[in-house]
Formats: sequence, C-alpha cells, structure tokens
Amino acid sequence: MTFNDIFKSSFLENVTSISIFDMVLAMVLSFALGLFIFYIYKKTYAGVMYSANFGVTLVALCMITTFVILAVTSNVVLSLGMVGALSIVRFRAAIKEPLDIAFLFWSLAVGIVLAAGMIPLAVFGSVIIGVIIAFFANQRETANPYIVVLHCTDSESEKKATAFLAGKTKKCVTKSKTVRKGEIELNLEIRLKEDNTDFINELADIAGVESAVLVSYNGDYMG
Repeated sequence: MTFNDIFKSSFLENVTSISIFDMVLAMVLSFALGLFIFYIYKKTYAGVMYSANFGVTLVALCMITTFVILAVTSNVVLSLGMVGALSIVRFRAAIKEPLDIAFLFWSLAVGIVLAAGMIPLAVFGSVIIGVIIAFFANQRETANPYIVVLHCTDSESEKKATAFLAGKTKKCVTKSKTVRKGEIELNLEIRLKEDNTDFINELADIAGVESAVLVSYNGDYMG
C-alpha cells in the first residue's frame, strides 16, 4: 500500500464491524472497573473536601473513553476526525490533589485498554494499581497534625506558652513567627498525644496570651 492509497475512498470508507457482544462486554467491564477506581479513590482520599462528583467523573471517563476508542478503531475517517476534534478541547478544571491526576489517567488507560481488547491487562493492571495505591495510602501517620496560632504580648508569655504546648503534645515545631510592637504571633505545628483539645483552653488562660486558635492541618491545606 502506497501513501496515495490511504486517501482512496475505498480505504477511507472501510469500517471494521464490532459485534454487539463485544460492545456490551467492553462497556460493562469499563463500568465495573470504573466503580473499582471510584472505590479506591474514596478509600484513599486524604484531601480537605471530598468530592463525590469527581468520583462519578472517574466512572464516566472510563466508559466514555471505551466507546470513543471502539468507534475510532472501527473507522479510519472517524479516527482522523476524532484526533482533530479532541485536539481543540481544553479542560480548565483545577486539580487540587496531585493523586487525582493519577486517577484520571488510570480511568483513561482502562478505557483505552478495554476498547483495544486487552481485557486481562485492564483487569489485572487495575487490581495491581489499586492495591499499590491503597497500601501506600495506609502508610500515613495516624496522628493528625494541627496548627496552633498564638498571639502573645511579650517574649516571657511566648516561652510559657511554647513550654506548655511541648508538655501537652507529642511534637511541637515552630513554623513561623511574626513580631510586632507589643505583639508576637506564632504558628506551631503539633501532634496530639490523645484526641483531646481541652489544653487549648488552658493555653488561652496563660498570662500574656491574648488568643490561641487550633486549626486542623494535613500538610497542604488548612481547614
């Protein structure tokens, strides 16, 4: 076949038939694997605000990719048009969690592999990826970090407050310190010994401490 043969109508109009059984099997498997990806995403999510819509998007993306690739592989003209159409699509949604990118590519890859007929690769590959993600997600520290925002009037009250926190927590590290005339602001990362935050009340009662704020902290966002 020469290069000119590619543009002959007999070649361009060639359509590879896909049986109904193959189409149904591919879509059902893409839905099942999409639900599996959704389940892994829900169990390993560690961000600030969980979005159920993103999980549904993973399932839909897997199924959409499957039927698009099925259509592309059945017709050369359609495949050329699909490349041109998708090349002008731009997605502006912000990805807040780095791991979300991996889930998006995982859904796309499953849809492509299923449509290509590599069912064992799609199934076993998804299982292995899901196990690895779940394993590393469970290796996170169980003690949730917190940020304490302190406003003190002088260095003496600052020393008393930090010493008090060091005795009440497993870990106390100064993240930032701002000094103004008559005011010292401290941001300290702490790890609690137990699930009890009553010590903040005692901290606020220390002479020279104007205010004490406890904020949940996951390393990237505060909320």
